[in-house]
Amino acid sequence: MNTLAVILEGPERLALQSLELNPAGEGDVIVEIVWSGISSGTEKLLWSGQMPSFPGMGYPLVPGYESVGRIVDAGSNARGRIGDWVFVPGANCYSGARGLFGGTAARVIVPSARALPIPERLGADGVLCALAATAYHAIAGGPLPDLIIGHGVLGRLLARITMAMGAPAPTVWETSEKRRDGATGYAVIAPDADERRDYASICDASGDADIFDELIGRLAKGGEITLAGFYASRINFAFPPAFMKEARLRVAAEWQPGDLAATRALIEDGKLNLDGLISNRRPATEALDAYPQAFTDPDCLKMVLEWRDAA
Repeated sequence: MNTLAVILEGPERLALQSLELNPAGEGDVIVEIVWSGISSGTEKLLWSGQMPSFPGMGYPLVPGYESVGRIVDAGSNARGRIGDWVFVPGANCYSGARGLFGGTAARVIVPSARALPIPERLGADGVLCALAATAYHAIAGGPLPDLIIGHGVLGRLLARITMAMGAPAPTVWETSEKRRDGATGYAVIAPDADERRDYASICDASGDADIFDELIGRLAKGGEITLAGFYASRINFAFPPAFMKEARLRVAAEWQPGDLAATRALIEDGKLNLDGLISNRRPATEALDAYPQAFTDPDCLKMVLEWRDAA
């Protein structure tokens, strides 16, 4: 069985080509992908060649961990799942390419447990489940933030989930004037317009490794900074101010299935909506143009690819 997939052959070298799929096992499901999202954080690092080395890293690779679609076939132990609408957080099912993260393809094969059921009514917004679960994981492990850094999709989800969990509306910092639009019930301001120095919990979604001296100076004594972004550069900060503030630093790791379940519950209860976060949609056949646009166009908040008519 073959699939059409996006291939990163090397930094800034993209291709759209047919790949052979590894055979499905007894517990695997075959998913026809309808929508896949492009991450302007992790995938941009892969595309630019700036991704730090870690297990599984290397080219050629199939990127993507934000795919939704329908289970159309399955191994003998998973036949009951045929027809399910699911979110797929990546796949490693290709012959001739690494599955890192492997979700940007017309068809994928994954273990049944990795195909996570979500409401079909979400449509293309379903690709945001990974980012929503990432945001939930980042803030559920500590005090809810009263300051969020960055008003990209992750920052917006952090703000929305903070309020959905019953906390007061946080302040959000955004350096780009264009990105300050689109707030729903919270304030988005430039950092230099904020005079506060007593934030109890700051959540950084900027990925900017040079911002930490500024953030430590904005903490209340005993305050906490949560790293929710992905940082290609080494993080450094001056120790004396952190010492005086008794600052705490927490790193949010990968989301877990329980985070997705909690996020889904917030959506189904009407406490969290995903509206207005996808700014651009293109056919998967235009992937070679869509990826650079997703990474370089300041007006592109979130790009998704549609695979329905991909040959």
